[in-house]
Amino acid sequence: MSKTSDDEILLQTQRWQRERRIIELLSSLNYRTGELSCYLHNIACGVSELIGVDWTVVTYCQEGFETILASSIEMGEDQPRVYALHGRLIGTVMEIKRTLAVEDAVNNPEYGRPAPGYRAYLGIPLQTSEGQVFGTICSFHRQAREFTTDEIQIVELFAERAATAIDHYHLYQQQCHFNQILEAEVEKRTAELRAAQAKLVEQERLAAIGEFSSIIVHEIRNPLTTMVMGLKYFKKTVITEAAQERLELALSEASRLERLLSEILLYAKPQVLQLAQLDVNEFINELLLTIREMPEAVKTEIKFIPASSIVKIAGDKDKLKQVFINIVRNACEAVGDGDVVTWEVNSSLEDEVCINVHNSGNPIPSEILCKLSQPFFSTKPEGTGLGLAISKRIVNAHGGKLSIQSQPLTGTIVSVQLPLVK
Repeated sequence: MSKTSDDEILLQTQRWQRERRIIELLSSLNYRTGELSCYLHNIACGVSELIGVDWTVVTYCQEGFETILASSIEMGEDQPRVYALHGRLIGTVMEIKRTLAVEDAVNNPEYGRPAPGYRAYLGIPLQTSEGQVFGTICSFHRQAREFTTDEIQIVELFAERAATAIDHYHLYQQQCHFNQILEAEVEKRTAELRAAQAKLVEQERLAAIGEFSSIIVHEIRNPLTTMVMGLKYFKKTVITEAAQERLELALSEASRLERLLSEILLYAKPQVLQLAQLDVNEFINELLLTIREMPEAVKTEIKFIPASSIVKIAGDKDKLKQVFINIVRNACEAVGDGDVVTWEVNSSLEDEVCINVHNSGNPIPSEILCKLSQPFFSTKPEGTGLGLAISKRIVNAHGGKLSIQSQPLTGTIVSVQLPLVK
């Protein structure tokens, strides 16, 4: 057999071995969404092995910078993985959007700078199915060398696999992000729907209570009025001192019953607001003149801390007066003579103002704190238990929120949050 034939057989055998190795490497590549880095690393190592180069990297390029996603050789922790594309061989591949093979980049600097210590370069662009170039597979060799057509085709084959994996990974990430946004939006809409449904149910419940309460209150008030008239008539007659005391007690209880009936009606009927634009600082300064004259506040110092700037809300002035008179009266009753009740307007929030009334009295136990705004719950012997419940309904009708916090060291803070006028 001639030497030529031997060489041909050897070349054919090497070709078959290479093709077999290519098939083995391609078959071993098992891409899964969460294993992109490992998949790309296997591609880089496979390319280096098949075309016999010293180093291969897979890069992702965006906005003038390349990020090394995978490398056939171990890169140290201190080695950078992000480089500027300007003036580099990879930048040329991204610009021309096709394969670039340079036998000796040191002697042919017009194509760009190679990685330090390397001379030969082969760069294959990574493209999406729409033809958009977003990265490269780059092979470097320390010695100058040519790259054959077969070698270029091998790397292009692996580049197609890498591009598909990266493209799918980004699509997967986008889908995950979209799913998260969608889930958050669904949760938000569901919460809004539940809140609207709860509000509607509450409105229907209160409407029914209001109608029923009106009937009951009317039926009680009529005989109560007759009884009070009779009791007041007896005040004009001459009766014993003991009888006079009993009479005064009966009239006092009748007055308390009348107040209770009025508050039941006030709580049960729908809150119809007469809205107007209010300057919060001005509103509280005006209300302070009235509150400081209340018996509960005469021996208490009420310290007002206004907002540093003008804060305006849309509110029903009379109803909000009722809210804060009730809150401040409770605060004054909770402290001793000479103590301070602080009334502060906090305007640091973006869309709402927080009006806090703070007293340093004894803390409210947690088992009582959660019940304070419930109707007919009161810690006062003479209380109706509707003051805070009515206040909360008025605040809610304004689109706001009433909350109460109580701690042993800081005392009790009642906060009213109301939306700002936009």
